[in-house]
Amino acid sequence: PGIAATAAAGTLLALDPIFPPDLSRYEARSVEVLDADARLLRAFTAPDSRWRLKATPADVDPVYLTLLKAYEDQRFDSHLGVDPLAAARAAMQYATRGRIVSGASTLSMQAARLLQPQPRRSLAGKLLQSARALQLEWRYSKDEILSIYLTLAPFGGNIEGVRAASLAYFGKEPKRLTPAEAPLLVALPQSPEPRRPDRFPERTHAARDMVLQRGAVGGAIDDQTLREAMAQPAPDQRLALPRIAPHVSQMLAARPPADGIIRTTIRREIQATAARLAADERSRDASNGDIAVVIVDNRKGAI
Repeated sequence: PGIAATAAAGTLLALDPIFPPDLSRYEARSVEVLDADARLLRAFTAPDSRWRLKATPADVDPVYLTLLKAYEDQRFDSHLGVDPLAAARAAMQYATRGRIVSGASTLSMQAARLLQPQPRRSLAGKLLQSARALQLEWRYSKDEILSIYLTLAPFGGNIEGVRAASLAYFGKEPKRLTPAEAPLLVALPQSPEPRRPDRFPERTHAARDMVLQRGAVGGAIDDQTLREAMAQPAPDQRLALPRIAPHVSQMLAARPPADGIIRTTIRREIQATAARLAADERSRDASNGDIAVVIVDNRKGAI
């Protein structure tokens, strides 16, 4: 077994530079227009018409990451891409039942699958995912692999990634999630369409509670947090993503920088106030003409 494992590892290492991971889906993200404080003013769908906002572990609440690992991959921080214990269990189930019962997918394997989606579950597909997961682990840090998952995970409809999902279902960035919100975002990627909050809120609620219960069993949350979170309602609608300063955002998005992140000197609160004042003034203008407002920071010369 040791010789076989060494040979397999050597083969994978030899193939690594010939067949590098394809990061094109991860890199084809939504263009984002940010305000002076790096808050989202407006985003645009990716080339494939999906909302796909870049997300890193630093962008999400620690409670979400704790529940995600407890539910999806308890040994993520220590394994090398494939969890030997989970893989052995899955192999035993396959040998005794003749079919895949539990896939033993690690978050690294899921990141590999999201980069190169497979049409259906199969043993060959799992082996390929395992090889790709090992490859990702050789090339990237744990945080970088998590970023791939957090950016590409499906959340129903054309929503991909935890940031787009948090904005669409909670109306806020995932940096601060409640114990009732975080587990819902853990549960959705498992069955994104059947659990869509805007179509099947009862299923959403049940899936969220399942994640909470597993988190409590594993010690990720305490019993009081479990009870309080389960008592909270789950969202039952999809919200529009922010659309602030839409015209200038669209103009700037026509020529985005390489990373797709456009940083402006606009301040959201001042923008909202100016827009409201302009709308009020226009309502009193008998000619019903257009109004434009330019606000300049005299000290910095910033618009």
